[in-house]
Amino acid sequence: MKSKMKEDKNEARWDKLLLVHTTGRDDTRADQYRYPYEPTPYCVLERLANSGLIGKNNTVLDYGCGKGRVEFFLSYQVRCQSIGIEYDERICKKALQNSETAISSSRVTIELANAEEFSVPDRVDRIYFFNPFSLPILQKVIAKILESYYEKMRGIQLFFYYPSDEYISYLMTVEELVFSDEIDCRDLLPGNDSRERIVIFELFSNDKKV
Repeated sequence: MKSKMKEDKNEARWDKLLLVHTTGRDDTRADQYRYPYEPTPYCVLERLANSGLIGKNNTVLDYGCGKGRVEFFLSYQVRCQSIGIEYDERICKKALQNSETAISSSRVTIELANAEEFSVPDRVDRIYFFNPFSLPILQKVIAKILESYYEKMRGIQLFFYYPSDEYISYLMTVEELVFSDEIDCRDLLPGNDSRERIVIFELFSNDKKV
């Protein structure tokens, strides 16, 4: 109970600091292909920000951004540029409302778009997923990422928070992707859940690491 209260306090503290409202799960338009909105815990984002893998010269793309927590937090904490895409018009509207007040809004872009149709901008070199959709959609999304990659060869890192075995099994079969590392987050939340981690895959440019 104490750890849950501490977590809730941290969630509220960061929302207040960033001048946004991103808490709360939303199942309204969830189905077998697109999963409910649930924000990444701030403690996990803190660990990602402290990893040194994302900096002010990077542009992060967040698939299924919901109310924009990942964008507003990372753009504030590491001063990167961020792009969030969301297919649910109602939830996207909440992200756009947050962008009107967020202290890091000048570095954040929110777009209403379907992930499998979204053309990845060539400036994007960091991509974030928190289980936003099913494997068939992920496969189409990876194809769009690769399309962008081949149009402009560059190092790209893909971050998968709380990944399913299905996701990992598929990603291991994509020839261009290389498993890089993982960030262990099991100690941050109760339950010692083995899925509490961020798995990192990379696309290389000129056979050199990012």
